[in-house]
Amino acid sequence: MAHFNTNHPAGSNMDPFGDDGQDKPFGGFDAIPHDDAMTFTTTTSGIPAPDPSSSLLGAGHTEAQSLIFNYRRTKSPPLPGIPSRQPTPSLSERNAPIFGDLSVPYKDEESRPSSVIGQSDDALVHNAAAMGRSDSYQDLEYAEPSGENSKLVADGAFAFQKALGMNTGKYPMDQRIEDKKRGIGRQKYPFVVWALTIIMVGVFINELVVNSRAQGTPVSFKPVVNPMLGPSESALIYLGARFPPCMKVVQGLPVTTQMACLNDTANPPDRLCSIEEVCGFGGFHGGEPNQWFRFITAIFVHAGFIHIILNMIAQLTISAQIEREMGSAGFFITYFAAGTFGNVLGGNFSLVGAPSIGASGAIFGTVAVTWVDLFAHWKYQYRPGKKLAIMTVELLFGIALGYIPYVDNFAHLGGLCMGLLVGTTLYPVISPTKRHKLIMWAFRLAAIPLAVVLFVVLIRNFYTSDPYAACSGCRYLSCIPTASNNHCQGTGFTNTTTGGSSI
Repeated sequence: MAHFNTNHPAGSNMDPFGDDGQDKPFGGFDAIPHDDAMTFTTTTSGIPAPDPSSSLLGAGHTEAQSLIFNYRRTKSPPLPGIPSRQPTPSLSERNAPIFGDLSVPYKDEESRPSSVIGQSDDALVHNAAAMGRSDSYQDLEYAEPSGENSKLVADGAFAFQKALGMNTGKYPMDQRIEDKKRGIGRQKYPFVVWALTIIMVGVFINELVVNSRAQGTPVSFKPVVNPMLGPSESALIYLGARFPPCMKVVQGLPVTTQMACLNDTANPPDRLCSIEEVCGFGGFHGGEPNQWFRFITAIFVHAGFIHIILNMIAQLTISAQIEREMGSAGFFITYFAAGTFGNVLGGNFSLVGAPSIGASGAIFGTVAVTWVDLFAHWKYQYRPGKKLAIMTVELLFGIALGYIPYVDNFAHLGGLCMGLLVGTTLYPVISPTKRHKLIMWAFRLAAIPLAVVLFVVLIRNFYTSDPYAACSGCRYLSCIPTASNNHCQGTGFTNTTTGGSSI
């Protein structure tokens, strides 16, 4: 609000704020006598009016116009896109005239930043524009406030670290802990899990189509009912189940051994085919069985509706959350390492005459990662003791399911073992202290060679040695002795197709 102290003669009836003044806001100032005794100041800017003899007044400028000119010259313009801060007017100021576009960003001279005094408009505009511009890129997931000495991990991390999501060096510790408690991981969507689920559902639909063409119904009811409500055992072998006689020479089961064809519905079977014919995939071309890829293809095949529904529920919940936390690359490696090793272990110690299928071994590998998470982040877990008890019960329940027909316990145990090793290596662990970090790296350095050794030894044992000779009693971890399976002795092969195994 402007205050005027005038020494013009009393009785002057000139009212600068009257009706005439409202029509011409600055007209009243022209009528004020310009003498040396008069002073003009404002509490909003603190800038004294120029001397009446100044060159500006001589050029036809009024004092008010000169005041505005000086104000604009000394004040910096507001930042682009940011409205000027207007103070709340006092009661006496509410009836004051509005001086055009004369904004009042500061109440007094003391509160006005000294940095804007004496600077040109061009410099101020340039500085304001530079405030919203950054010359560096920050990874929104692993970033810290930028500064002269800060270096983003995204700029210096190795390519394989980026692919595995291991560039966590500059991720603020407090933010990582908070994200861990909230269940926020490296990515929002589990793309690999979604893709695997779509593929597995598509493979299962193909299984039903193949069985329908062979037997007339999508679900096998003859010669025996598939308890998982799916295709016949011969169809499952034909479509890629883990079946050792298709992968190597099995003593007691040569490639000429006769078994039920895909279209057989009699019990005992009256339509017989050789093992080579049932194995499919072009046969063995006159050589020995060599379909090693069944260690992998068995992951995508499921025994029936019950089997695939249970596995997909677990995959879309537990496995999906692990992928969000690990990232797609690390999850992909963990998933297939666990699934493949589960089939390798099962091929060594399960009954060689019983086919095994399913993604349970791979899913158990992702379950193992939750154990890594629990123990590595014990103090960040909500009620970790209770969580440990629940996970233990779930694990025992999963192992118990391994004794049910069409379920292979070795695939579960093998997937769990490899999931622990690979998960320890690739899972992003928060290490708040150097001691914790040292322990984690010690486990990782031990896990990597151990995983490689287990793969090499067991694959070599599968192809060159008699698995039963290495551990004659191991078969009982996945087989309950009954008369139908010859008390878990021999190969477990039967022409009545009553006892395959799925995983």
